Amino acid sequence: MSPAAEKLVKRLVVLATVAGLGSALAFLLVACGGTKAAQPPRTGWQKLPASPIAARGLNGVVSAWTGKELVVLAVRPGPDGTFIGSTNVAAAYNSGAGTWRRLAPGPKMQNYCRRGVASTDGKVVLWGCSEASLDPQANAWRMLPKAPTGEGLLAWTGKELIGWGGGCCGDAWDGGSAYDPAANSWRTLSRSPLAPSQGPLGAWTGHRLLVVVSGYSPDGKPYPASLARVAAYDPATDSWSRLAAPAPAALRYGGAAAWDGHELLVVGNESATKHVALAYDPSANRWRRLARPPEGLVPLQAFWTGSRLIVIGSDEVMRAFTYDPTADRWTALPRIPVQGPSQSAAWTGRQLIVWGSAGGAVLTPAG
Repeated sequence: MSPAAEKLVKRLVVLATVAGLGSALAFLLVACGGTKAAQPPRTGWQKLPASPIAARGLNGVVSAWTGKELVVLAVRPGPDGTFIGSTNVAAAYNSGAGTWRRLAPGPKMQNYCRRGVASTDGKVVLWGCSEASLDPQANAWRMLPKAPTGEGLLAWTGKELIGWGGGCCGDAWDGGSAYDPAANSWRTLSRSPLAPSQGPLGAWTGHRLLVVVSGYSPDGKPYPASLARVAAYDPATDSWSRLAAPAPAALRYGGAAAWDGHELLVVGNESATKHVALAYDPSANRWRRLARPPEGLVPLQAFWTGSRLIVIGSDEVMRAFTYDPTADRWTALPRIPVQGPSQSAAWTGRQLIVWGSAGGAVLTPAG
């Protein structure tokens, strides 16, 4: 033992007598370079730094996680506050470095239309108005061939980007198409048995795309019972299978859905104030009810974390909740510190990032 170390030990003997052995041992670990106690992760919302594109006043905000960055796309209205003379803006946020960078703006929009965005093979595909692909690393856009159909529900299979349904201005669509980035080509999906839908719900299971529709037209009238409310699409055979449907009114007013590896978890709206959560098991072709979601939750987006479902709700005050399937219980997350009329959320695999017209924030959920 060195003279310095021997001197330290003698001091600790005195410290142990006065402050107790536990305090002395803790001091010894620190003094001798012992391992520091692990710090608990920060689980509250943290505001993001300001982006290079001013968030205030933006419309049509969409976002996608590429595996490395959050790419956000938005529209800045023209001088009269409409899409006439509007401009597109884009930026990327690196969650590891906590920094933003400006991206080249997307293709110019001629008029208002629904837009969808999805991360494919490291690139981001913008579907709607003008189909285009963004390479975030090269910071370059490429125009794509025109899609044969619109999009309502988007899903990346690992090979193709599939879109089904959608609509605007009183129209609802019942068709779909798929884009193959490797071939830079589209194909039209076989006709589905589903009722048309502006806002279909669903998710990719790894083998099939599960699609759920309300069964009501945009003017509120029910479609014929001969049209399916739930179906599965198999891209390997380009075929659809009609599946069991939940109660007719359960998902009448839209909602959000995510695949948990075994079941499709769906959170929907039975009315403006009454909400419902359901789980669909493809192996049993059966639906079951889950604990009722918190009052006032209007589902906008849903993400599966690996153990829990996160649901982002959109209303006058944007809210977020988690659902624990094991306990069949909902838990409110801390209030999102940025509130605005146009927001989008993305799950990174570890964090939830919200960004929109009021700025952005990131949350690392506990558990």
